[in-house]
Amino acid sequence: MVIEAFERVHLDGTGIDRITEEEVVAVVREALSRGRGGRISTPNIDILRRAAIDPEARRHLNDADLIVADGMPLIWASRLGGAPLPERVAGSSLIWTLSEGLGRDARSVFIVGGTPAPRVISPNAGEPHRAELPATPRKTPAPAGAPAPAAAPGPAAAPDSAVGPAPVPTRDLGRGQAALTGSTAEAPIVGSRRVAVAGAVTVREVRASGAVRAAVRLAAASPGLRIAGAISPPFGFEEDETSYAEVCDRVVEARPDLVFVGLGFPKQESVIERLRRDLPATWFVGCGAAVNFVAGDVHRAPRWMQRTGLEWAHRLGAEPRRLARRYLRQDAPYALRLLARAPRRARRT
Repeated sequence: MVIEAFERVHLDGTGIDRITEEEVVAVVREALSRGRGGRISTPNIDILRRAAIDPEARRHLNDADLIVADGMPLIWASRLGGAPLPERVAGSSLIWTLSEGLGRDARSVFIVGGTPAPRVISPNAGEPHRAELPATPRKTPAPAGAPAPAAAPGPAAAPDSAVGPAPVPTRDLGRGQAALTGSTAEAPIVGSRRVAVAGAVTVREVRASGAVRAAVRLAAASPGLRIAGAISPPFGFEEDETSYAEVCDRVVEARPDLVFVGLGFPKQESVIERLRRDLPATWFVGCGAAVNFVAGDVHRAPRWMQRTGLEWAHRLGAEPRRLARRYLRQDAPYALRLLARAPRRARRT
């Protein structure tokens, strides 16, 4: 679907829709009511820089139905260039407003991304432990002729095999009266408590994945919203076709109205491209770190830093080893060049 109602402002070859966040939500709701899907791209200065030098990154942007500016440098450049964008529309904000908007229509979302949950496995499953298992008392042989001890009441022991999360019951998530269904979501577990899993096997339950915790929070904040599923793929899943297909199959089977894919650019765009073939009536948002923000694994900058374009400094302080090279050596010089060229572009137009 091509959205022609909004003029595009061109920054270094990328067309960005002159649209507000409220209008984005309205466009998606209207399109869904007509059975039309689409894709929203949220480029920041780093994505804009990549698109200027990488044809594949450019292709991902050109394929989007809506392109919104997720970064104050883009807003500043548009103002200097004489064609101001109305406001920043960040993926980390859209994940909340779109969920609230879809909740009004009792529609569903699927969340992909976030921190994978540690797996709970049995001692003999052949893999290193990723969660604490309770100690098993050593059995002492009974003396010859002694009667066998009475069996303890309870269910029969489960076979010695991998132990996974229990099926997720449909549950009330509070104000939104939303539900997580077991077929497409991991168990929404927070904290550490002892629970029975797989018959009589008792394990120490571990934190749920980031996607599940994000889904629970979105549902609680968005009355009427339905959670079609939530999955945090393991790191490197895209390098194994079986794992890749399994993730995509789970999303396709759930048939959600909207999918938030927070895997980082351009990985999330490749996943969206693959999913759109089977879900033409679904909307997709490549939302970067938004799933981690909602889950609470990463904290957003204070409002004043977001408004003044200093959110990058907050993130750099939180993850200096991962972001220093990209922010300081690549993105900052590119942003300065973009701003310096903007007045010349305005004079030409």
